[in-house]
Amino acid sequence: MLVASIILTSISQVLLVLFVFLKGRKNLTNILFALIGVSSLAWALSSYFSIVLLNSPNVIDVVRLILFCVVWQNTFFYLFAKVFPDTNWHYSKKHLYGYLVFSAAVSVSTLSPIVFTGVKVSEGSPVAIAGPGMLLFVVHASFSIIQAFRFLGKKYQKSKGTLRRQLQILILASVLVWVVVPVTNFAITPLLKTTFFIELSPVYTFIFAGIIAYAIISSKLFDIRAALARSVGYILSLGFIGLLFSTAAYLALTWIGPDHLTDSFERGIYIGLALVTALTYPYAKAFFEKVTTRLFFKDAYDTQEFLNELNEVLVQKIVLDPLLSASANIISENLKSSKTTFIIRETAYFPLRIIGDPINLSKEDHELLKERTVQVADKIVVADQLEESDQLLRRFMVAKDIAVLGRLVSNVEYLIEGVGYLSLGPKRNGEPYSKKDLEVLEIITNELVIAVENGLRFEEIEAFNNTLQDKIDLATKQLKRTNDKLKALDETKDEFISMASHQLRTPLTSVKGYVSMVLEGDAGELNDMQRKLLEQSFISSQRMVYLIADLLNLSRLRTGKFVIEAVPSNLSELIQGEVEQLTATAAGRKLKLAYKKPESFPTLMLDETKIRQVIMNFVDNAIYYTPAGGTIEINLRETNDIVEFTVHDDGIGVPKSEQPHLFNKFYRAKNAQKARPDGTGLGLFMAKKVIVAQGGALVFSSSEGKGSTFGFTFSKAKLKVPVPKPAADTDQTK
Repeated sequence: MLVASIILTSISQVLLVLFVFLKGRKNLTNILFALIGVSSLAWALSSYFSIVLLNSPNVIDVVRLILFCVVWQNTFFYLFAKVFPDTNWHYSKKHLYGYLVFSAAVSVSTLSPIVFTGVKVSEGSPVAIAGPGMLLFVVHASFSIIQAFRFLGKKYQKSKGTLRRQLQILILASVLVWVVVPVTNFAITPLLKTTFFIELSPVYTFIFAGIIAYAIISSKLFDIRAALARSVGYILSLGFIGLLFSTAAYLALTWIGPDHLTDSFERGIYIGLALVTALTYPYAKAFFEKVTTRLFFKDAYDTQEFLNELNEVLVQKIVLDPLLSASANIISENLKSSKTTFIIRETAYFPLRIIGDPINLSKEDHELLKERTVQVADKIVVADQLEESDQLLRRFMVAKDIAVLGRLVSNVEYLIEGVGYLSLGPKRNGEPYSKKDLEVLEIITNELVIAVENGLRFEEIEAFNNTLQDKIDLATKQLKRTNDKLKALDETKDEFISMASHQLRTPLTSVKGYVSMVLEGDAGELNDMQRKLLEQSFISSQRMVYLIADLLNLSRLRTGKFVIEAVPSNLSELIQGEVEQLTATAAGRKLKLAYKKPESFPTLMLDETKIRQVIMNFVDNAIYYTPAGGTIEINLRETNDIVEFTVHDDGIGVPKSEQPHLFNKFYRAKNAQKARPDGTGLGLFMAKKVIVAQGGALVFSSSEGKGSTFGFTFSKAKLKVPVPKPAADTDQTK
């Protein structure tokens, strides 16, 4: 029985040490635990041999070897408790080297007579005779064990979740090896003079290995569950196949019997059974893999099934709330999260939303979350893995019971807030989220970003459609009120212009008339200077009369009172009169005004007053927009069908981009504004109205910097003077 326990203990210890060491060759925690396993196994074997060699003179060497193993077992336990669960040594190296030197010195002393001078057998039990060096061993052991338990206790108090459970199991296993064993083997054994407890040493180590194995399975200790599960599954598969082959071979050979069995027949049976077992192995392997997966990974899930289930929801649903609620349920069910919550940022139509399990999140909390996660610049944020610089975010996540935060961002830089967050609470079984969980979460967040963005667009369109009619009605009412105000202002303006024009025209007519009388000599002879000044006054008065006429016509257009009063007119005479009035102005600006009056010209039905304004406007503009030294050509011609009047200058011209707007009310080209700041922008507008109203068409062409041509054409047939009807014969009428 003792031998069996030694073999079982040795195998379990070796496997445990190999699994832990191979899983983390560069992990100091794994390395130290493996060393604990090696020293514990050496201690158990030494204890066994101390019983076997009880009556041998070499028993003292074995007893000293036991203490040597115990020294290093205590040393590795101390270092392990100091480091766990970190991967490297973060403490004073001077302290480390000093402690290792002290341990080495004590271990060397245990192999000499300083600690044990000899062994005497009393009533069948070995009793070691302590030497002066025993005090050094006791000091080292007491310091190492007490400090190790102090380290583990402090870490247990500060820990949470899976780490706390791991520490619970480690402390339990450590009490067995570093408290129970010293009490039984070094205190009770000499007192009771029995080897019973020494014989239990392999059992202690076996129980220790079993507790650690349970911690590996249930609490992911050393993170070797996957390797252990595969190994156990492989061993069980091979064992099952071997048992199947052996049983089948035994039954076949027994059934056939030795009398009918030949060598070739036996070989055939073995070959057939080998083929059957070979074909059976894949099914056995798959079966035992499922069994070990359920044993080692109770929270396991099929990644592809998980993603397929989630994608089905994302494809079928478009409304955001039910989509994310269903997604939260699927994620929570597979990842075993205690709570799953979506935090969707504020939009133009909806405030900040919490969808899924409730979470207390204020607007200030959301601002902090947005600010800190952008600085982290990771898509999946794990609270326990945040750096020192991100402790503010870590404290926030811990306070809100958030273990993992998935950022719903589409930008690969992750330096934006995105559409929101996927918040996961701690796992329901207290374990941390594995590397596989985090990889799946990153895939999920990439898919959720698209779904949430589509949902937000759908909400925006739906909300827009719901409010569109209200907005249109409101905008229509506002536009109507504004339009009514503009109409009222426009009417007031027209009334003012009409009133002002009428009031100005009466005194201006008197001024113009008296100036004309003085020029004609009714008030006596004038000298040249007086005549020149009065002529300028008369021209300005005439221009003012035309301006007032434009304003009155503009007002009449608005009120529908603009009418054409056509009378038989000689267009060539009208042009001659306007040219004569403007000749002095042109000369004052050093311009040549050229007009050749036709010898004969047909009489046309025209509104003389309005046509005079058009002619005067075209010529006056040419005078003001042509630099000194230029020439203004005025032409009047007729064909069989039309009459055409044009004024051509070599002035500043009109920019091509502004030509489409030139005949709009109050519009003036930019270069014209600079050349003549006092213009009104009404002349060309009214000219077009007058010409079109009489059935004519505008003539216009211009090139900036090269001059312009303005004019009009009329159909002779449309403006033909009607022939008066002959008077009726009185006698015939009677």
